[in-house]
Amino acid sequence: MSTLRRGIEAEARVLAALVERDLLVLLPFGDGHPYDLLVDLDRDFLRVQCKCSRLYEGCVVFNSRSTDHGLGPRDYRGIADLFGVYFPPTGDVFLVPVDDAPTRAGRLRLTAVRNNQKARVRMAADYAIERWTFDDLAALAAQPVRSRTRLPPAVASRP
Repeated sequence: MSTLRRGIEAEARVLAALVERDLLVLLPFGDGHPYDLLVDLDRDFLRVQCKCSRLYEGCVVFNSRSTDHGLGPRDYRGIADLFGVYFPPTGDVFLVPVDDAPTRAGRLRLTAVRNNQKARVRMAADYAIERWTFDDLAALAAQPVRSRTRLPPAVASRP
């Protein structure tokens, strides 16, 4: 499957997952935008960059930088708010705040680390789209752009 086709499939799956949760999703007109979807949250918007991921060493791995617009490699900080990550092997969709992801490749662990490390480990289940409510997304959108780093409250408050 071509890179373009994978990107189109990821965008369609993320769009469907957001719409299934009764969210109003807008599509930017034309090409060349630094985000693929816009989620309308009444007073605020979240810019979503869709990514297709792959399995690597027990992780969902996705590219978290762009080479679009003739400017060379760039990260998405300040130009998108969330990565909508589609994982083809299971059909799962994850929502990852851009500021939560490294600037080259994002990794979400599917299983616990063998040495039980927890610091700086992003568990895929914590970012599953099912964990995000309208209120969680609205709270994220209400934050200043540079501080939109946050797990859904149900996950962040866990011991």
